[in-house]
Amino acid sequence: MARPSSNLADFREVFAKAKHIAIITGAGVSAESGVPTFRGAGGFWRKWQAQELATPGAFARNPSRVWEFYHYRRELMLSKHPNAAHVAIAECEKRLRKQGRSVVVITQNIDELHRKAGTKHLLEIHGSLFKTRCTNCGNVTANYKSPICPALAGKGAPDPETEDATIPVEELPQYRWWCQKHNAAPLPFPNRCEEEGCHGLLRPHVVWFGETLDPDVLAEVEKELELCDLCLVVGTSSVVYPAAMFAPQVSARGVPVAEFNTEATPATDRFRFHFQGPCGSTLPPALSRHESELIA
Repeated sequence: MARPSSNLADFREVFAKAKHIAIITGAGVSAESGVPTFRGAGGFWRKWQAQELATPGAFARNPSRVWEFYHYRRELMLSKHPNAAHVAIAECEKRLRKQGRSVVVITQNIDELHRKAGTKHLLEIHGSLFKTRCTNCGNVTANYKSPICPALAGKGAPDPETEDATIPVEELPQYRWWCQKHNAAPLPFPNRCEEEGCHGLLRPHVVWFGETLDPDVLAEVEKELELCDLCLVVGTSSVVYPAAMFAPQVSARGVPVAEFNTEATPATDRFRFHFQGPCGSTLPPALSRHESELIA
């Protein structure tokens, strides 16, 4: 198999002819916005790694601690902004839409920076920090409150010496269903499931370790990947499944795939193009207006 090309002019010729572009993004696309990944040696919140907190079991054992972790991440993201890579993707989508061409962003990120940048056709396969899901009825709701509930105000500090807040479950985002189940008096918090007659305990609407992707979202992803005639893989290590197989499957049916990453990945040799460097530097020139495009 030939090694992937890093010839930008060749990629641009392929880009100019593409009608349906799928862009798969991972943590690397948000790195230049200062978004922590909570991975590796420095990936601790207090004394825990994300793998110890982002699980259904951790939430069942200690919902207060898990909500502190996600409250910290929500508050952090409110101060972060899209970088040049996010903006390049959003501007490309807007420009090509006027030409009758389509761009879909399939992201593993939960930070909503693509949405902030203006991306419209967005599939968030791992969910969003700014959505909640009721543990009772499954209702999903966008929630940008800061803090998400009064009891979390000022909580969530990441320092190892910080003690858990140990917030009573009835004060977490929720919750009338829990109160009825445990024969507790409901309190007048507005931060609960809004479905009629439910008011259950809310959890972050993200895919935790050990959980599967939403089948409806996955079906939409598969449909878009079947349709695309060009695929970009941006800022992802291509090791997290099932997303790691999206681009290789596209490549296997002969569709050009271009990888943009700070280093080679296990899937690099399966792609036609590979552009190495920070996504905020490599992606904008790749997605800028091609000379063959009509001015719109």
